[in-house]
Amino acid sequence: MDNVVVLIVGAGPAGLATAACLSQFSIPYVIVERESCSASLWRNRAYDRLKLHLAKEFCELPHMSYPVDAPTYIPKTMFVKYLDDYVEHFNIQPKYLTSVESSTYDNDEKCWSIVIHDMAKSTIVKFTAKFLVVASGENSAENIPMIPGLQSFPGDVMHSSSYKSGKSYSGMNVLVVGSGNSGMEIAYDLATHGCNASIVIRSPIHVMTKELIRLGMTLVHRLPLNLVDNLLLMAVKLIFGDLSRHGITTPKMGPMILKSKTGRSAIIDVGTVGLIKKGIIKVHGSISKIMGDMVEFQCRKKISFDVIVLATGYKSTANIWLKFSYVHE
Repeated sequence: MDNVVVLIVGAGPAGLATAACLSQFSIPYVIVERESCSASLWRNRAYDRLKLHLAKEFCELPHMSYPVDAPTYIPKTMFVKYLDDYVEHFNIQPKYLTSVESSTYDNDEKCWSIVIHDMAKSTIVKFTAKFLVVASGENSAENIPMIPGLQSFPGDVMHSSSYKSGKSYSGMNVLVVGSGNSGMEIAYDLATHGCNASIVIRSPIHVMTKELIRLGMTLVHRLPLNLVDNLLLMAVKLIFGDLSRHGITTPKMGPMILKSKTGRSAIIDVGTVGLIKKGIIKVHGSISKIMGDMVEFQCRKKISFDVIVLATGYKSTANIWLKFSYVHE
């Protein structure tokens, strides 16, 4: 049984930042990561053209700035390099290929009892920790929707975590399911590589420019959220016009209030809206079912596709191993 003060689960940006802050106060910790590297989502499961959607001043980790010459919106490769430099600077030494099997809080001992699987050695290790930091994020596992007939689709079906570039799909009919930031940017990437791109947009979304998001995040420190939202929505109307005729509707709540109350972020346009307006990217509603290579939408329209990209997000796996029930001896 190993005893630690703090056990950090996850060596992504949040886990690394926690480790750095603890080291600043000389608080001992152990950080475990189930993958073979830090920041595996950014390193292994992000498409090539990805940049941080927020300006760099909102995305720095504690106690270490980006290089002075870093661009406002950091590319994926530069962000990974920044994280590697961060690990080296703070001498963070994650235990890789180490997954948490279970964790339970012991109310009598006032500590966490944690069972860990060392996958490299095929051994089980037990820890007790005064504090447990869950930094495994909400993006642990791909969320695959239940679409009738999806298994019968003869072409490639991939989650957005496996998508790298549209280069391989030039000339093909590709359907992107999901209109979050990844889905909208993947649709743009496909279209600019010569694909016949379509995207499923089922729910109302806020579409903003990255400059408007930056402005909004600056103003919320000085103005009420509803006032910031009113300003942003007026600007959006001027920039994009009425998007409802192109299949994009707007939520009733403004973008900042929506983020505050539900956690749902606005979509940052990278050029997708312009291609939608020109008819280069086609917008569809919900899928009813899939029959072979034919996708039937709820409007009864049927279209043949060669490839389906599921930009349907992720889900946390912490609820599998994290138990809040108290244990009494």
